[in-house]
Amino acid sequence: MKVFVAKDAGYCFGVRDAVNLAYETAEEYGTVYMLGDIVHNENVVKNLNKTGTKVVQSLNEIPENDPVLFRAHGTATQVWQNAKDKNMNIIDATCPLVREIHDEVSKLEKEGRRVIIIGDHGHDEVVGIASQVKDPIIIENPEEALNLRKMKKAGIVSQSTQTIENVQDIINILMTKVFDLRFVNTICFPTKRNQNQIKELAELCDVMLIIGSFTSANSKRLSQLSKERNSNSHQITCAKDIHLDWFTNAESVGISAGASTPDNLIEEVVQFVTHLDQEIEKEIVYG
Repeated sequence: MKVFVAKDAGYCFGVRDAVNLAYETAEEYGTVYMLGDIVHNENVVKNLNKTGTKVVQSLNEIPENDPVLFRAHGTATQVWQNAKDKNMNIIDATCPLVREIHDEVSKLEKEGRRVIIIGDHGHDEVVGIASQVKDPIIIENPEEALNLRKMKKAGIVSQSTQTIENVQDIINILMTKVFDLRFVNTICFPTKRNQNQIKELAELCDVMLIIGSFTSANSKRLSQLSKERNSNSHQITCAKDIHLDWFTNAESVGISAGASTPDNLIEEVVQFVTHLDQEIEKEIVYG
């Protein structure tokens, strides 16, 4: 059985840099605090916790003089200001591409445009983007776009891990709603690259495995893209989630992973699948 692994599966550079910075900060200070999980992957959070990285929900929970790490997804402006007012030791792990989105929405607002953000309601990254401007509109899907009232002037950005298809569908609707519309394509290039590889593999392979936490928005979107093209697609968190009956009569397997999935989990799945023929034979003989 042939096994194809997406070239750019797993950590994007923004997540990798943020996780490495968390490890380095914990090693330097002994303890580092974060407002929420650094990335949406339980295994990463668990491993970081062992090194002295602690997750809190409020700046008030952080002892004086201990560092606070602001995550890759970006942080709301009010939280930034509160941390500065407290003279806290801020370690900034914000992804540079997310920071660019913050800059873009500010420019759109200065142009006198109503800012529209295409993204998941309540997602950390979207909350951070929305905090950069006054009264933004957040649209998650085409249905919400259809319900939007008409307006004269607006600017659009998207959450960095949105699918191109969802963004295009929403923009097509907004073009009928807004007289003067400006769109800035803020889907990040690691996301575009990973999504394109998923689409190709899903067409090529009999079975698709997408490794990623079910709390990860980008992993769920990759899984959705794969399932649209290959019904035998499965999102898993690790090798233990794999079912052997997925591979009945399969001659090829495609493997990819979300941007918050660490290398070791991908390698475990690859190793499991590589030895799958022998496992299936055991099932037939002893089952």
